[in-house]
Amino acid sequence: MPRKRYFIIFAAMLEAIINILVKGFIIGVIVSAPLGPVGVLCIQRTLNKGRWYGFVTGVGASMSDILYALATGYGMSFIADFLSRQIYWLQIIGSVLLLIFGIYTFRSNPVKSIRPVSSSKGTYIHNLVTAFFVTLSNPLIIFLFIALYARFGFVTQDIKVFEQFLGYFSIIIGALTWWFSITYLINKVRKRFDLRGIWIINRTIGGIVVIVSAISFIMTLTGKSLY
Repeated sequence: MPRKRYFIIFAAMLEAIINILVKGFIIGVIVSAPLGPVGVLCIQRTLNKGRWYGFVTGVGASMSDILYALATGYGMSFIADFLSRQIYWLQIIGSVLLLIFGIYTFRSNPVKSIRPVSSSKGTYIHNLVTAFFVTLSNPLIIFLFIALYARFGFVTQDIKVFEQFLGYFSIIIGALTWWFSITYLINKVRKRFDLRGIWIINRTIGGIVVIVSAISFIMTLTGKSLY
């Protein structure tokens, strides 16, 4: 009997860990994917300087994102009890905000963010630091984190410190996975990649966010869970 009990406890802990890891990973990808100024900068550097210069640009952006992720998460943790009681409405609001974000991303033209790139490659550290401050200069990303945390129920009253650590760690992993993947793809198709390619990537990302947020909105209304 005790073995069965321990197995149930272990299974519940494992499920909670996997749940927070998946949520954090998805949040990290969604935050990084839209091609704003730093996304375009990453692509430019990949094409002009090489893949790893583009990747360290993404690393710098991820370092800034995690600071905003922590600030948002710990800010929301002070009202975690209220958030837990209003989870239904928060998920509705989060889905709507993500839908608006997806539509905005779909309709935006990231090509306008293109700026002249220095002919000098610079060091990896220089490329990382400049991307860090470009991302840090956009505090509006906090509202995206709020929407994502609300939609995914990322901040709850009973979440353990270890689970919090895993959650934020998985956000970083999600972000780095995105930057690693996009720089790999751009590097592979560099000879055929043009401004239209940037526009297509951004539209695809925006379309995916719109579809997912619309589905999650409908499922929340019908009492079903997407995650």
